[in-house]
Amino acid sequence: MLASQGLLASPSFRSLPPSTKPERHDWHFGKERQVVVTFRSQKLVGYSHNKFLFPSASRRLLYAKAEHNSRLSAVMTDDNSNVTSTDQEMEHIGILSIDPGLEQHQDHFEYRVRRYLDQKSLIQKYEGGLEEFARGYMKFGFNREEGGIVYREWAPAAQEAQVVGDFNGWDGSNHKMVRNEFGVWSIKIPDSGGKPAIPHNSRVKFRFKHGNGVWVDRIPAWIKYATVDPTKFAAPYDGVYWDPPLSESYHFKYPRPAKPAAPRIYEAHVGMSSSEPCVNSYRNFADEVLPRIRENNYNTVQLMAVMEHSYYASFGYHVTNFFAVSSRSGTPEDLKYLIDKAHSLGLRVLMDVVHSHASNNVTDGLNGFDVGQASQDSYFHTGDRGYHKLWDSRLFNYANWEVLRFLLSNLRWWLEEFNFDGFRFDGATSMLYHHHGINIGFTGDYNEYFSEAVDVDAVVYLMLANSLIHKVFPDANVVAEDVSGMPGLCRPVSEGGIGFDYRLAMAIPDKWIDYLKNKNDEEWSMEEISWSLTNRRYSEKCISYAESHDQAIVGDKTIAFLLMDKEMYSGMSCLTDASPVIERGIALHKMIHFITMALGGEGYLNFMGNEFGHPEWIDFPREGNGWSYELCRRQWNLVDTEHLRYKFMNAFDRAMNLLDEKFSFLSSSKLIVSSSNEEDKVIVFERGDLVFVFNFHPENTYDGYKVGCDLPGKYRVALDSDAWEFGGHGRVGHNADHFTSPEGIPGVPETNFNNRPNSFKVLSPSRTCVVYYRAEESEVENNGSEKVVVGTNKTPAVDAVITKQECTSVEGEIKDSKSE
Repeated sequence: MLASQGLLASPSFRSLPPSTKPERHDWHFGKERQVVVTFRSQKLVGYSHNKFLFPSASRRLLYAKAEHNSRLSAVMTDDNSNVTSTDQEMEHIGILSIDPGLEQHQDHFEYRVRRYLDQKSLIQKYEGGLEEFARGYMKFGFNREEGGIVYREWAPAAQEAQVVGDFNGWDGSNHKMVRNEFGVWSIKIPDSGGKPAIPHNSRVKFRFKHGNGVWVDRIPAWIKYATVDPTKFAAPYDGVYWDPPLSESYHFKYPRPAKPAAPRIYEAHVGMSSSEPCVNSYRNFADEVLPRIRENNYNTVQLMAVMEHSYYASFGYHVTNFFAVSSRSGTPEDLKYLIDKAHSLGLRVLMDVVHSHASNNVTDGLNGFDVGQASQDSYFHTGDRGYHKLWDSRLFNYANWEVLRFLLSNLRWWLEEFNFDGFRFDGATSMLYHHHGINIGFTGDYNEYFSEAVDVDAVVYLMLANSLIHKVFPDANVVAEDVSGMPGLCRPVSEGGIGFDYRLAMAIPDKWIDYLKNKNDEEWSMEEISWSLTNRRYSEKCISYAESHDQAIVGDKTIAFLLMDKEMYSGMSCLTDASPVIERGIALHKMIHFITMALGGEGYLNFMGNEFGHPEWIDFPREGNGWSYELCRRQWNLVDTEHLRYKFMNAFDRAMNLLDEKFSFLSSSKLIVSSSNEEDKVIVFERGDLVFVFNFHPENTYDGYKVGCDLPGKYRVALDSDAWEFGGHGRVGHNADHFTSPEGIPGVPETNFNNRPNSFKVLSPSRTCVVYYRAEESEVENNGSEKVVVGTNKTPAVDAVITKQECTSVEGEIKDSKSE
């Protein structure tokens, strides 16, 4: 989502002193050698690839202006609440020993760690601990208690309050609420005739009078479900009391899958996942789409737009109801069915959680509770600080006690009620800085990350959030969408880090877009590609991706569309020879996605449909397109049609995921780029014990091409993008043994071939990538069947039973896909 923020430059920052900078062609991860590895970010303007931009002279940072409102919270004011952290807790901040370059900012780290410890101590003192504090949904909103339903709502600025709904004819005169000293209104509604007074699935709202004497109705902040009348244009949402009887409740049947060594993430939007122009349901997605994801060997699904949002075209990022499942696709029970089905297939499920801002919608969202009150009485900051001018949305006051309760409880709710396996935090950059990253050029100077520009309230919230998530579910995966590349974001809270497991490598898609739009093939730099893909912080993990939903929305183009454009409408039939545009497009589509996966991070992400080169962009129904769903769907028929070339890109996507499943190269700490040859246009690297050879040259095929490797022995083909089943030409033999030869003097790297102690020779066709694994004797005797993954080259690309007569409509095969 941060693609629209206007960030101008990308950071480069060090994790070790400059004297340890490696040779440009020999980058290592892990224990073999300590190196400088940096993270590149979005909107690449004015950045040199050939140097590090080190911080300026050390200076002490003062935080006199930094706000610390945790002890002046909306719920509690206590002169004795200044809980001081012990000297033992403060004397060692582990992240400083990992990156000595951060030592000049020790004041900053001590300040934010102290703030975190103080806040945690206050929560322990007044709420019984962080985990108990995050059970707010058991206290606030509607809950069953002995003999009735208790409803609580935090609205300190309200003068009077009632609960109204279908159950009382929308007349709250007999259901007035009582306010406590902290601004929490409550009421207990006794059961009637042994049944709840508020029926399940009936409409409810919070009615209150604000300072000017006006009464307003709002959806309860903690509502578990909200619906809209589909027959009325622009109808307001209604809160729904959701408490189904046991017979109608969904009960989970399958355990969570084990945490994978490396997440291979399939980013999906349930609503637009149908091939029909409609909003798809959770159950249809579970039954129809999840098996596709599993078949392509992903191990994780990342669901977008789960939290209720009144404006569909916001892609789910303008949340109105934080505890409510988006009703467009079904009920909370339907979502539970989806998650349980995913778990039954061995797929973990991450939720795209939006805690960076909230919808500006007054009628349907949290913003409706802000009626001019002071910041301490609101979910949001007042004035400019409470408004994101580019997103037209409200910004949370993370120092507020009840905001912390609300957001932390929200995380626990999705983890425990729905069995989500973790989160992708949207808009983390906007949270981390007071400027929200708007029109900011991050140059890599550490002072940009540790200054008064940092919103320490938000940093403390994220530290609390990650502590909570990993306490409640230790195997959770939590991913940050951060453009800035703040050091320490993905280090444990116990070290003084913010506690995320992964950061999205957001620079990578921009690099590919730049190349595809602005450079011809001969201008592609192997050095620059290698550097861009490996340029990330040592010891902080990244999720790499060539394209996500950001690159697929209207006004932009997917990689497939950038490569093949209009020929995707007429040139994708296997019954005719591929044009040069289609040949190049499919070849580079496979190479770009695979080298991004193999070099770009410790996990990988793909957006729904990009695995098979889905044509066209996504355009949500809106006034500008006549409220059409035509481009807000996925045309699965394209990949299912045997005579269309989309199947080749899909098959290769399946194969590269399977390669990681078999060899676990993504989780390996061994990553060595041994050659980035500008003249040959070839990149050679090792990940784990696999050897990858990428030939980007548009014309040259190299026979007997020498590649370096670490381990001696016999090597065989594990994956070949030129195989017939991937739409290639079958030029690489898969049954050949490649024997290594020793290089140079043992133990003297500079005498070796490309700093590698061994080498072997291969055939490297133009625009292909081939992966080699080290074969054991037993595997060689069995023709490598135990380890060879894909690429038999035994069958032609076109099924012999298909004839030209059966291909009745090549032109318009995408537009009129139903006829196929």
